[in-house]
Amino acid sequence: KRRTMKIRKYFDPEMETMDREELEALQLHELKLQIRRCHRDSEFYREKFKKAGVKPDDIRSLDDVTYLPLITKAELREEQKVHPHFGRYAVAPPEKWAELRPSPGTTGAPINTIWSHEDVKKISKWTARTMWTFGVRPGDIIQNGFGYGIWVAGISIHYACKELECFVIPIGSIKTGRQIDYFINPGSTVLIGTPSYALYIAEQLKERGVSPDEIPLRIGCFGGEAGAEIPATREKIEKGLGIDAFDCYGLTEIGPIIATECHQKAGIHWIEDHLLIEIVDPESKKPCKRGEMGVLVITHLTKEATPMIRYWTDDFTTLDKRKCKCGRTHARSVGGILGRAEDRILCEGTSLFPSQVENVVRGLHELSDEFSIELTTDAASGEEKCTIVVECLKEEDIPKVALQLKDRLKEQCQTTPEIRLVPSGTLSPTVFKARRVVDKR
Repeated sequence: KRRTMKIRKYFDPEMETMDREELEALQLHELKLQIRRCHRDSEFYREKFKKAGVKPDDIRSLDDVTYLPLITKAELREEQKVHPHFGRYAVAPPEKWAELRPSPGTTGAPINTIWSHEDVKKISKWTARTMWTFGVRPGDIIQNGFGYGIWVAGISIHYACKELECFVIPIGSIKTGRQIDYFINPGSTVLIGTPSYALYIAEQLKERGVSPDEIPLRIGCFGGEAGAEIPATREKIEKGLGIDAFDCYGLTEIGPIIATECHQKAGIHWIEDHLLIEIVDPESKKPCKRGEMGVLVITHLTKEATPMIRYWTDDFTTLDKRKCKCGRTHARSVGGILGRAEDRILCEGTSLFPSQVENVVRGLHELSDEFSIELTTDAASGEEKCTIVVECLKEEDIPKVALQLKDRLKEQCQTTPEIRLVPSGTLSPTVFKARRVVDKR
């Protein structure tokens, strides 16, 4: 069995390479079943569908999903408040519930989602598939740098390691010194965590005098924030740890790891047999044209306990349904997730995301990895100002670097925000997850 798992190219060959027409037929079948379940067993969904004037039988094609109303995090939070503690969007009965998985609640009260026993099995399997996609194989030693506890990513990786017959080190996101110890003994081969933490570990590795060539670490997958899909950041991680780095995406309300890159690094592959992916215009709420950037909207096709129907993620991306060179037919988002709607900044009338600034900053070797984006209001004119604050490693380089930074921001971001260069060490170092925007308005 172990030998068979090692030599095959795909975790689930039949599903991952399924003909596009056949895959979409499967999606439609699952969508119809899910909508009927939600309408039958959830008062929350019955009310929403009735208000929107839609019935389960109205869903005859995948395009008909647009008849269904969108769901937002704010709406779920209000539902929980009015109907504590879990709202009325649970579809499976309590006797089928297995785990409570609330969102971290960094911007408000946590959203309670539930995994049924069947959900745990499916999530373990699909997470294993996404890990296989970026190169994990039986016998790998997985250093799981995602947090455990209520955060879904850590535990789902842990469950998936069993499916993959891997040895897991459940260290989480703390004890950086111990992370390096495990690189050496027992010799982790795979690191999973946030890109910010990967960069921090790389710096600590360098300070400790350990060369990447001295450890068996070979690949890493990083998510929880923008970073791994950004060319300059990916390059820094790969050089600092001596690995091949991949991007992944997930969110609590939908699932932990629901998309990862393959070895082609041509976009994150979605698990479309479990999810229906839409890209929606943030203003009109209508479907975007092929390749057009919009807000990611996700519908659970197979989730049993608390399925989300047209969940508004607030994340911007694109969608490509063409077959990947790796042979997989499931759609990809090339370039990963560009950024969150709440992180989008209007600078001189142009949308600007922290991920775009990060790619520019980390492409200049004279700058440190740290930066912030300050939003202020001019006291005299009342106009809003956007200032990029970056650290210059050598004070004598400031004049030259200021011009380079301005030119590259204009070229890559089509805008010219104000720039302030400060000495190295001025900004607080990022350890686990970056907070780039400082709103002083």
